Amino acid sequence: MSTAAPVVELKQITKRFPGIVANDSISLTLRKGEIHALLGENGAGKSTLMNILFGLYQPDEGSIEIDGKPVTIDNPNKAIKLGIGMVHQHFKLVQPFTVTENIILGMEPTKGLNIDYKSASAEVAKLSEQYGLHVNPNSKIQDISVGMQQRVEIMKTLFRGADILIFDEPTAVLTPQEIVELMAIMRRLVAEGKSIILITHKLKEIMEISDRVTIIRRGKVIDTVDTDNTNPNELAEKMVGRGVTFKIEKDAPVIGQPVLQLNQVKMNDKQGVSVLNGLDLEVKAGEIVGIAGVDGNGQSELIEAITGLRKIDSGSIKLSGKEIANLPARKIIESGLSHIPEDRHKHGLVLDFSISENMVLETYYKSPFSKNGFLDRRVVDKNAEKLVQDFDVRTPSIETKARSLSGGNQQKAIIAREIDKNPDLLIAAQPTRGLDVGAIEFVHKQLIGQRDQGKAVLLISFELDEIMNVSDRIAVIYEGRIVGEVLPQNTNDQELGLMMAGFMEKGGQSDE
Repeated sequence: MSTAAPVVELKQITKRFPGIVANDSISLTLRKGEIHALLGENGAGKSTLMNILFGLYQPDEGSIEIDGKPVTIDNPNKAIKLGIGMVHQHFKLVQPFTVTENIILGMEPTKGLNIDYKSASAEVAKLSEQYGLHVNPNSKIQDISVGMQQRVEIMKTLFRGADILIFDEPTAVLTPQEIVELMAIMRRLVAEGKSIILITHKLKEIMEISDRVTIIRRGKVIDTVDTDNTNPNELAEKMVGRGVTFKIEKDAPVIGQPVLQLNQVKMNDKQGVSVLNGLDLEVKAGEIVGIAGVDGNGQSELIEAITGLRKIDSGSIKLSGKEIANLPARKIIESGLSHIPEDRHKHGLVLDFSISENMVLETYYKSPFSKNGFLDRRVVDKNAEKLVQDFDVRTPSIETKARSLSGGNQQKAIIAREIDKNPDLLIAAQPTRGLDVGAIEFVHKQLIGQRDQGKAVLLISFELDEIMNVSDRIAVIYEGRIVGEVLPQNTNDQELGLMMAGFMEKGGQSDE
């Protein structure tokens, strides 16, 4: 463990927003060459603190020192001048531009009056090589994977000369393989003399990569510990203020009639490439079926087909015995389907609507919310108050806009709305992506609660632990079809991994 000099010192930083103290006298030290994890629940104040260091917010109280000198960071350009770079959770890239164009945006090297693209591209290639990033400088952003896009964000900070890198939830959008690669990149960065602050709530990653951890709870520092001297249970307890169970308690399922039946479903994308390839799947009342697979094997298309967001080319999709394939989305919802979408910003919430309005997005036109074509605000608000209470959505008020809630609380609001509709089939797509252990535990209990009330639950997740823990049955998807079904108690990560990579088929029907 390095006892190197601090490169960043945050001293008693306090930041207030209306109705909430986001940071309450927080102090934190980043040493040269260390990876310092910042751990906390959603809404604990982690991002706020880092946005202060990056100059996006100003603290109400407290001071910042860089290399022992007091500084005022009143905008991101100032932060960049001081050698601070931030890799945001939601990338800020221009899709039709190339990697190089994105990296030099705003600080283009010129030759006479023209942009010197060639020297920029060479510089990008050199950085890519030095830090083991393997990025092609001339690829367009829209043609590269999410993991690659993140590397472009990292290179943007390096190109601007950053020695201090802030990573905000960097693994939330990555596949397991990309996470391993990102860890290697982070190790390479500190080996080259950079210092890293890692915002995360994935305990496994903290244990694997960080040197020290600072835990924040509800805006206050609870503790800073050396990673070598702690363990995931202790960290989880400090983070949520109580013991957290990683094992999920559930009774054996009581399985009823089929609720969802997909038979030989086929779908091509706009280019005519097959994305669903004769997919068969059945989910019965009273069971949770988990879909395991590497991202991009047809999971999103499967959900869009069931929920009516995309048309299928052939095959049958039945909900409670009734054909719903290619019906309008509203009709499908009214047939008894609820959907927790994988992209909560795009498909789950209207960010500029209040929490109260978001809670009736799919039911506002029905009684009791609507009378003679007019919304009854009183009933709408009453509904929101009840759901906020029941699902522990932490919000200053039901009038608050959805965009100002933390990710975890946005997710709880969606889950509250979807479960409240009392569906026969609940589709949960990446329901815990980006959530902390306390919120994950809550979501899992809700899913199991639905199952125990005799609902059919379809869970799609890239987190193998989640699939293994929550599902009663696991269906593996590969290249747009289900290549095998296993019971969680009879399988392991290795076997699932092989099936997910298309190396073996099991159970179900095989056509090889």
